[in-house]
Amino acid sequence: MAITAAMVKELRESTGAGMMDAKKALTETDGDMEAASDWLRTKGLAKAAKKSGRTAAEGLVAVKVEGGRGVAVEINSETDFVAKNADFQTMVASVADTALQVDDVDALKAADMGGKSVEDTITAKIATIGENMSLRRMASVSGDTVVSYVHNAATDGMGKIGVLVALTGDEAFGRQIAMHIAATNPAALNEAELDSAVVEKEKQIQMDIARESGKPEQVIEKMIEGRMKKFMSESTLMGQSFVMNPDLTVEAAAKEAGVQITGYVRLEVGEGIEVEKEDFAAEVAKAAKN
Repeated sequence: MAITAAMVKELRESTGAGMMDAKKALTETDGDMEAASDWLRTKGLAKAAKKSGRTAAEGLVAVKVEGGRGVAVEINSETDFVAKNADFQTMVASVADTALQVDDVDALKAADMGGKSVEDTITAKIATIGENMSLRRMASVSGDTVVSYVHNAATDGMGKIGVLVALTGDEAFGRQIAMHIAATNPAALNEAELDSAVVEKEKQIQMDIARESGKPEQVIEKMIEGRMKKFMSESTLMGQSFVMNPDLTVEAAAKEAGVQITGYVRLEVGEGIEVEKEDFAAEVAKAAKN
């Protein structure tokens, strides 16, 4: 596969690696961006664990809680101007209210909202506002108590990041946990809920890194054990250092507060969406041809 300058640039931006190292990584992995990123980590050439997916979509995440159930919905728009539009915000709030009555995003799209389905309502709003929109995700959590938190709120109950936490115990402490989740974005509640494929992949990368050091196999095993323990603590909510008191893990802080955390949801606008970008010269050239 031909390795283009654009591919090298993308890999450099996502890993912080040098140009020649990025090109070599892509060559070694036949242009596979994810494999090339792993190759750079193995060789110790990735300067930082930057996320390769650039968040480029706009819109809002709205959260609603009713009784022991909370829902979060993400509705995307093309620009941040629309996210600040009062009509758009009113629609998003109504969709979130409707979400309390359904179980998943497909059911939400088909659900009735003022005589029309949610999907048809969004389509009509596209025609009114003049910008593409989509209902992308819905997530829910249930428990004895559910608390919500919105980071970078555009208005009440909606913003760029929405968090829900299900717990048994102190609601005020639950809000602190929600703020912690907004800041740290854990991959799972605890080790048992971590994706086994993600864990295995990280273990293999750490083994490859350790073997590059040339140390004996028994030493490598100890190195891997320590590194995976660190990975688990950084990736799981219960293992992370609590932002309100870094001397304690979230698990220890919850125990001290007499709280049991049973689940959480975190949605961030545009998370995982990549938007193709053209350089200015190419954009002008395309416009000239049209």
